[in-house]
Amino acid sequence: MSEALTYENAYRELQEIAEEIEMETVSVDLLAEKVKRAALLISFCQQKLRATETEVNNIIRQMDTGK
Repeated sequence: MSEALTYENAYRELQEIAEEIEMETVSVDLLAEKVKRAALLISFCQQKLRATETEVNNIIRQMDTGK
């Protein structure tokens, strides 16, 4: 069973990909695949952060109007 993608999992995988590329342990044959995966993970993380920011702002706004 595959693990559900969470922000933490995506970020961890991004770190691993970056490390592999920096250490030059990724073969040329796999490099494009790794970069595509990294782009997908970055997009996922950005969406999660935006959604969280919106939710937090809504909660703060509700707290301010409830005073």
